[in-house]
Amino acid sequence: MVDSTALRAAFARRLSAMYGTEVPAYNTLVDVAQEVNREVLERMGADAERLGSIDRVTAERHGAIRVGTPAEMAQVARIFGAMGMYPVGYYDLREAASSSVPVVSTAFRPVDETELAANPFRVFTSMLVTGDRRFFDEDLERRLGEFLGARRLFPPRLLELADRAEAEGGLDDREAEEFLTLATQAFELSREPVSRSWYTELERVSSVAADIGGVPSTHVNHLTPRVLDIDALYTRMSERGITMIDAIQGPPRWNGPDLLLRQTSFRALAEPRVFREDDGRVVEDDLRVRFGEVEARGIAVTPAGRALYDELSAALDAALAGQRVTAEERGAVAAKLWEGRVPSTEAELVTGDLAYFTFHTTGARPASAPPADLAGLLAEGWVTARPIVYEDFLPRSAAGIFQSNLTSDGSKDATRAGADFGAGALADVLGRPLHDPYELYASIRAASLIRVRDELGLDREIALPAAS
Repeated sequence: MVDSTALRAAFARRLSAMYGTEVPAYNTLVDVAQEVNREVLERMGADAERLGSIDRVTAERHGAIRVGTPAEMAQVARIFGAMGMYPVGYYDLREAASSSVPVVSTAFRPVDETELAANPFRVFTSMLVTGDRRFFDEDLERRLGEFLGARRLFPPRLLELADRAEAEGGLDDREAEEFLTLATQAFELSREPVSRSWYTELERVSSVAADIGGVPSTHVNHLTPRVLDIDALYTRMSERGITMIDAIQGPPRWNGPDLLLRQTSFRALAEPRVFREDDGRVVEDDLRVRFGEVEARGIAVTPAGRALYDELSAALDAALAGQRVTAEERGAVAAKLWEGRVPSTEAELVTGDLAYFTFHTTGARPASAPPADLAGLLAEGWVTARPIVYEDFLPRSAAGIFQSNLTSDGSKDATRAGADFGAGALADVLGRPLHDPYELYASIRAASLIRVRDELGLDREIALPAAS
């Protein structure tokens, strides 16, 4: 039996190898990321592995795919479900992006602490909202629906194997090989001709819409390695002559703990594609759609911590409104804001209930009886704290990456009402629960506190600090 964990790890490896053949610059990105990671490990030692072992960081990837219909989205959920990956979080890029990005998204990933440690592969998956009149009028929605309804992204045999794997916890060796082969093939870049006029019509609305609904198949939009020093990687990629987007998205580089997620990418590359003209001719041209993203993951924040992050992001926007500044200047202003408002130590993040940690007994018995509260247990040396890695995404950062790689801003009629398509609607499409990231992090923290309570022989729950 090849279980879901092994299927997930094998699929991540195969997808990486496939994407490297399609986008050779991705291999350069992986090589530079690993080079930087080795240097950080040599420089920092064990502290470099504070947010995951170097083996995990080296193997870690997240992918991104885009689909067009609820039916396609539901099929994706079945395929990833076979690999122990479940929908976590809701991201509305229609609202997060200033340009035309008419999609809602979720991330399929493991949700269990043990599974995350084994292989945290995640796939950010976006779906067109074709009924949103800010982007698609009634006629275009109808024709787009006909086009998407006629295509088949995933063969029936793949879906059959996916359902069996999820129901039974895995597949035998022969079926596992068949499943992995079919799943990898489903995300390869197709050589089937693309209708030039149809693609161009959708591209006038949104480059993202054209990439989803203007082609007969889906594909990996980007595959993202994890790096321990994203600023060093950004510089080194530029030195190798690879054009990077203008900025690193997410929190600034600063002197305190790494929080949430920082991302950047090299710009979308011109890739050869086959087009069919209206007169029937088949010609080769290129498209700039796919890019190479890289990420640096930090500590998961609590709702209070996220509110602080959002508040500081708004303050940064207000401080720079109407000014033309470089990415470096923006980063410097952001870092100053953070240093004035965000705790500079992990201990302060714990006591302010701003970030998630797991807690572990030290084996020491510094007093006759342990205190009843977490702050006391930490201060007196009964317990230590380890940060929980942020496993999810920031809609504004995702939108920033998308926007930086668009061939045009498209068209968005802000005078029209947007379609109501929230987290509940997406869960209905998927036919399975949409996990709340905060609840997942909180459950991991709570389980660690139960272990501490039992190991210390306490007869009461350990009190968490109140949010600051």
